[in-house]
Parts: sequence; C-alpha cells; structure tokens
Amino acid sequence: MSQLEFRDVSVRYGSGRAAHLAVDSATLLVRSGTTHGLVGESGSGKSTMARIAVGLTEVSGGAILLDGVDITDTARASRLARRRVQMVFQDPMASLDPRMPVGVSIAEGLLATGRRYSRLDREARVSELLDRVHIDPARAGESPAAFSGGQRQRITIARALAAEPAVLIADEITSALDVSVQGVVLNLLRELQQELDLTMLFISHNLAVVRYVSDEVSVMRNGRIVEHGDTGTVLANPADDYTRELLLAVPVMGEPLDLEAD
Repeated sequence: MSQLEFRDVSVRYGSGRAAHLAVDSATLLVRSGTTHGLVGESGSGKSTMARIAVGLTEVSGGAILLDGVDITDTARASRLARRRVQMVFQDPMASLDPRMPVGVSIAEGLLATGRRYSRLDREARVSELLDRVHIDPARAGESPAAFSGGQRQRITIARALAAEPAVLIADEITSALDVSVQGVVLNLLRELQQELDLTMLFISHNLAVVRYVSDEVSVMRNGRIVEHGDTGTVLANPADDYTRELLLAVPVMGEPLDLEAD
C-alpha cells in the first residue's frame, strides 16, 4: 500500500494578465489503502489535480509525493515512481483506440511495469485482468465498439491495473453512465480496493457517489481545498458554506425541485 500527498501544489496556465490559477496552493493526503473523494463544481481544479499526479500537466509550485518520493522531479527514480500512479479517465471511448482489440489495449499497460512478457504470459495476464473486471476473457480480440459504455469503462480500469499501480486515480469515471451501470462500476472499484489494497483518489461532482466509495473527502473550490475530513462527518455536518451549497444541490427522491429558487 502507498500514500500519495499533494503538498502545497499550484498550477498556473498562461502568463501576465491572462494567467489563470487552476490550482492554488492545494494540500491533500490520500492515505495508504483508502479511497479519498475529491469533489467540487466544474472548473474547481479537481481534474487538474488528477492530471498533475500522472504527469499530463506540470505543476507551477509545490510537490507531489508518492511514499516520500517527489514524482514531479525529472530524476529517473521519480519517473519510475510516477508509473505507479495510474489514471482512469471519464470517457472510455476517448481512452481506447477504436481500431485496436481491447486485449491489445490492456497489454499496453503492462509496459509500465518495466518487465518483459512472453506472448503466452502477456495473453494470460490480459485474460486475468479481464476476468478481474468481470469481462469474459474470450472477448479480448473484440474492438471497443462491441462493448457497452459500462463494459468499456471496466476495460479501461483493467488497463490501468495492468501497470500494477500503487495508486489509482478515477476522474469522473461514472458521470457518462446510466445510474444502474454506475452501480456496477462503483461496486467493482470497492471490490478492487479491498482485494488489491489499492490507494485511490476518486474525483467526482456527485456527492452521493463520493459518499458510497470514499473513506475521506476533500472539497475543492476555485483551485483551493476548502474542507477535508471523514466522509460521513463532512457530508453529515459540513463546516464550510460551499460544502453546504453542494449538498443542497443534490436532488432528493420524492422532493420537488425548487425551480424558482434564487
């Protein structure tokens, strides 16, 4: 199990008057073996936090530590450590090559382990990973178009697991799915976290989803962390006004929407 720490990180886009501070001195600790929810409105900076963790966006300041190693550094040890942080994106169709069989896509994830696999070992590992995410391994030769949205998202999870991550980052991975399908994916994440002792950063704007999967939660607004704590405590008794506003915005079954509210 591993611990991921964002220590006073900032991300600035542009320069001069056109500069935009997407993340502003944010500190967040994803404790070993737990699922940490990160919530906020669109544009709050939460997806930028995911991107800097896997190296898709550079930090402007601060550090990101995986078990004490600064993975924002360019040293070889830091680059190798960063491979142990893997990300599952919101749109599985954009993540999977439509011309490539899903088994080949999953096998690409094996490259991040730094080990060489024989063809038979590679095929066996791909079958194991498909089975772990409850996809029939016999379908490894099929294209992404042959699968439903929820199945494709499970395939992208299998590809991330192929890299043998210490930390898995899930960025809005259920937002494009039907509610019934969301449940399947969320239950899979809980199952994997328990079986593999994964450390997970789960990013979503949906507080109900975060409540279901997360041990701790941080609330982000305008690039800053405004509240953090045990998920049950924060969502039952929020200390920050912004968190309370987010909770009030969650629809409650059986209650009419107040469409004329200010």
